Amino acid sequence: MSAILERFHRVANDALVKISETLWPGAKIALVIYTPGKPEEEIVLKDQGLVDDEVVSTLRRRGLSIDGDNTYKRDLLDCAVGAMAFGSQGNNQPPAGHWGQRFWDIGRGEAEAREELIAALKLNRENLHACQATIHLCGGFDPAYVNDAQAAMKIADAALAKFAI
Repeated sequence: MSAILERFHRVANDALVKISETLWPGAKIALVIYTPGKPEEEIVLKDQGLVDDEVVSTLRRRGLSIDGDNTYKRDLLDCAVGAMAFGSQGNNQPPAGHWGQRFWDIGRGEAEAREELIAALKLNRENLHACQATIHLCGGFDPAYVNDAQAAMKIADAALAKFAI
């Protein structure tokens, strides 16, 4: 560490100690210095016992928006999306009590609902096909019904082709 940086740390730390001595009991203090685009120049000085999550909560109450763009939020959202994808696949379930369980459950629920709808569509398509075959074998059927039923089966086939279940 360069002499200038060491001196800065010492002066900043001394200043933070003096400031913290004037704060009310239980209050914590942090100093963050950053240069946009130069993370190697970042400096974070924190009180002992400072809880990082509380700092983020304080910034949020003071106007930090979830709509802003930063790496932490992108990473967090990637984790949530990943948990939903794993839930959809039914694998890599988070450990008990993990925050990602909620997202895994969403993915799992959506997959189960999709599987149920696919099964119902397959059953309806099979029954419609059986009805068509029976009507055709009996003769004397209404061509409009056959055409409508065949069109409905094509729609069902197209929907079912999207899923490999």
